[in-house]
Amino acid sequence: MHFVEAKGILTGGRGHYGMNIYRGCSHGCIYCDSRSRCYQFTHSFEDIEVKQNAPELLEQALRSKRQKAMIGTGSMSDPYMHCEEKLKLTRQCLEIICKYGFGAAVQTKSDRILRDIDLLEEINRRAKCVVQITLTTWDGQLCQIVEPNVCSTKRRVEVLEEMRKRGIPTVVWLTPILPFINDTAENVIPILEACAQAEVKGIICFDMGLTLREGDREYYYAALDRHFPGLKEKYIRTYGNAYEIPSPDSRQLMHLFRNFCREHQILYKPDDCFDYLNHFPEKFEQMSFL
Repeated sequence: MHFVEAKGILTGGRGHYGMNIYRGCSHGCIYCDSRSRCYQFTHSFEDIEVKQNAPELLEQALRSKRQKAMIGTGSMSDPYMHCEEKLKLTRQCLEIICKYGFGAAVQTKSDRILRDIDLLEEINRRAKCVVQITLTTWDGQLCQIVEPNVCSTKRRVEVLEEMRKRGIPTVVWLTPILPFINDTAENVIPILEACAQAEVKGIICFDMGLTLREGDREYYYAALDRHFPGLKEKYIRTYGNAYEIPSPDSRQLMHLFRNFCREHQILYKPDDCFDYLNHFPEKFEQMSFL
């Protein structure tokens, strides 16, 4: 872990913003796209870069903005990694978001988010808060291989339930689904059923598969060699160096997914889910000009 003084903290600006307090990750997920070389890391991915002045930068930015908006975090690096326990930079930034009446869309795999559930509830009361949880692998032993340094899928479902009890809306990322590993109805169905039970607002799934590019591919293949001997060669024969790696059963699984979501009135089209995540409630937009 190393500390830097960042020059800015918010990205975007077309009605919503993005924010990444950390760079890199300690969760060790074997499929992580953020490892890809296109993101131009100049340090080890596990050597977390900490933007130690993130709260100050965020306060400066929000103080000058008259129009409220949603602020998303967690798209590149999980805001509730292990280092957040001591540093509490995510909590400080959420306090600032709450103070200035902005909304928050927080994406994580970690149950550490429960530490801040009081603050998330307050943001949702004042404006809007959406918690996004990634679920990929129902089987506990397999989950420990695929996502080794993070809480189990079943624990993450408990997080969804706690958010439901507090009235905080949730969206699930059902991605990636790994060909020849967890791309089965036996894996997908219990995840979907847990989502329905937790009354999630939406489920984001672009396709049943994953993406691989330079940097990410090498790490993933090394993990396959360790945990699934022979599977790397099957990937190479099937997909070559393709970026998009769809499951051979993608069509059937996507049909199952869409039908389930329609039946349970869960948003499932990615554009609909993103529209929901990025939309700041009109009543609060009007209040911001008063």
